[in-house]
Amino acid sequence: MRYKASLLLPFFLAVSIILPVTAQEKPKLKIGGALRVNYKYSDWKPESRNRGGEFDFDMFRLNVNASYEKIDLVADFRFYPASSGGYMLREGWIGYRFDDSHRLQIGLVTVPFGILPYTGNNYFFNLNYYVGLEDDADMGIKYLFHTGRWELSIAYFLNADLSGAGGELSASRYAYDIAGRNKEVHQGNVRLAYHFGDRWKHRFGGSALMGGVYNMDTRKTRVRTAFALHYVTDYRRWNLKMQYTNYNFRTEQTSGEDRHTVTMTAYGSSYRIASRADVYTVSLSYRIPVNKLFLDDICLYNDFSLLDKRIAGFNDSLENVTGCSLAMGKVFAYIDYAVGKNHAWIGDVWDEAFAGGTEDNWNVRFNINIGYYF
Repeated sequence: MRYKASLLLPFFLAVSIILPVTAQEKPKLKIGGALRVNYKYSDWKPESRNRGGEFDFDMFRLNVNASYEKIDLVADFRFYPASSGGYMLREGWIGYRFDDSHRLQIGLVTVPFGILPYTGNNYFFNLNYYVGLEDDADMGIKYLFHTGRWELSIAYFLNADLSGAGGELSASRYAYDIAGRNKEVHQGNVRLAYHFGDRWKHRFGGSALMGGVYNMDTRKTRVRTAFALHYVTDYRRWNLKMQYTNYNFRTEQTSGEDRHTVTMTAYGSSYRIASRADVYTVSLSYRIPVNKLFLDDICLYNDFSLLDKRIAGFNDSLENVTGCSLAMGKVFAYIDYAVGKNHAWIGDVWDEAFAGGTEDNWNVRFNINIGYYF
């Protein structure tokens, strides 16, 4: 008995030392979210013109941010109408902070590509989003390094998130990924950015993506690539964001399928895009502080993007959004006048818009999105 007690003594001493320390270290937990509603007037819909537009529920969002010592947890869960995909996880990962400069994230993490978090200022994003190259999250691991004027992100993703029945990608998802009988696999990302300037604050960077596209019918894997150069500058109340993106999505097609298009899915439905294209985006904004009555500030903006399809006979896609955002305490609103050509979300052509498109397909959507953020 005495021998066993002597063996346990160091254990009890260690516990007595550790317990008072750990008792002082409390986990941190923050729960937030948003509830948003949306008004839209679509000039290509007779019922929208006749009824003066449509006012609908947009989204309910639940955010969880937790940390304990050097471990972080982040989750963003969203509920949309069933017609827009229903409920979905936008991101969800566990992270470890080695120090102020080095971090690691694993799970459903944001893909490091281009301007972060996104290139636009408006409710519709820019065209990079609709081809799966903006505000996307996949299943993998990401390393982030930041020191002085430099920032570096390196990531590996085994696959996209949320597979559906039969192994095909589920359409109940927030960001666009390759779908149908093709699946994104073994993707690598590198993003490097440099910050400089005092009065004029500049950020210049580049991104590269390379990964596989696995076909479930042929069991063969093709390669897809994307590259981007971006520039962001801030001067007083002005902000300018510019990005050039090039992508080439090579897929293994079965007999009868068009090798010049790729199927993408999100928000409950799928469409096709051109398999090769350049994307140009320019976003300019000006912020006006108000701080009177209920209004805190106004941000005026114009966001332009062009999808230049590098396939003979395909018609390019264009998006231009002129509008403003209003910050009113915990209430935030977008007021947008969106013009689109060969745009699935701004027009009467869905599946073909970002693929071959049509010669003359211009449409307008006036949109007001109001959200309460908590």
